[in-house]
Amino acid sequence: QVQLVESGGGLVQPGGSLRLSCAASISIGSAAAMAWYRQAPGGRREFVADMTRYGTTAYADSVKGRFTISRDSNQNTVYLQMDSLKPEDTAVYYCNAKVVGPQGLVDYWGQGTQVTVSS
Repeated sequence: QVQLVESGGGLVQPGGSLRLSCAASISIGSAAAMAWYRQAPGGRREFVADMTRYGTTAYADSVKGRFTISRDSNQNTVYLQMDSLKPEDTAVYYCNAKVVGPQGLVDYWGQGTQVTVSS
């Protein structure tokens, strides 16, 4: 089973920055896409950003221009650079890998890392 481990979360002031990391147990190039999702207390898990194996990226409207997804294939690591953070960004952030199987895409999830944006 694919193992994904997030790190880099913490407490930051509004306007600050954090970089989240997702270390994968397999080559991230084998995944159809790598993605970040987030879930606020009492909320649903929401899409944040993703990147296909070909390098194309997509972002939720709420984070466009502020967040950047990237990868280091040599380290099997996916990053989420978060700038100009807002209190509304407070959530548990989850790394996601979408892997093609015989019956379609299979989702793998990390354990999550807490991001809190507060004064």
